[in-house]
Amino acid sequence: MGKRPGLKYAALQRLDSLMAIGEKRAEAKAEAQRQGESLFAFTDGKIHSYETRHNYQQIVMRFLDWCREIHEIHDLTIMDAHADELASLYLAERVEKGYSAWTLQTERSALRLFFQDRTLTTSVVLPQRKRENIVRSRHAVVRDQHFQAENWQPLIHFCLACGLRRAELRDLLAGQVYVRNSDQQLIVLVTKGKGGKRREVPVFPGREQDVLVLVKDRDPGEHVFDHLPGNADIHKYRRQFAQELYEILSGHPLPPPEGRLHSSELDQDVALQVSRCLGHNRLDIMFAHYLR
Repeated sequence: MGKRPGLKYAALQRLDSLMAIGEKRAEAKAEAQRQGESLFAFTDGKIHSYETRHNYQQIVMRFLDWCREIHEIHDLTIMDAHADELASLYLAERVEKGYSAWTLQTERSALRLFFQDRTLTTSVVLPQRKRENIVRSRHAVVRDQHFQAENWQPLIHFCLACGLRRAELRDLLAGQVYVRNSDQQLIVLVTKGKGGKRREVPVFPGREQDVLVLVKDRDPGEHVFDHLPGNADIHKYRRQFAQELYEILSGHPLPPPEGRLHSSELDQDVALQVSRCLGHNRLDIMFAHYLR
């Protein structure tokens, strides 16, 4: 008789089975819409990006450690039988400890996907996520004190020219910067963005030299950046890129930052164009995280 796999090994096997790299979530969403299902907080129960897998795996492993330490559970089948009870106790404890609304929501999503139960922990009231509590890339934080921006101007200017994510900057090769034949537009090619997606990013008008200077005379297979400082707030530069690109493409300034931003206040076609440059294809993300 075979030995039963250990708790964490079994959990990793389950996470492996949920991977759907290369499969289009949009197709599952469209099918759900055809079947009349609600698309609010839609999920197809799969993991479509390596970044999500990494984050969710960390959350699941912390939960497993908690179950073993507090409840002495070492068997995934036993945990499955008491999933709602255990996950609810775990999240309630973390609410009491004051974890942020965003952290708690992500943890709940990870546990719901892992146990394949969209109603898991409904008895636990999580704190609301409020726009005024978002501080990432909007206000000075401790790590900013350890980042000397004047020493990293070429990197910052490059970020403001194409709005790439940290991982996309890390993986970018000199040969992936080129002039597109069809329109002579300078392009930064992302071969594997979020969800493994490929996209061409047109360089911000007037900032072409900030990109070209970093790839001039470089071997096409050489990484553009040998090192990215850990304290550099790359997301802040993505937001600035998105806001400035929206203004130049629309010909209008963004509305004042105070108050809620309504879709009627923006040129939605331009906002969607900017969203695609960032590697998204969603207006709600633009309204919530970039243009506000």
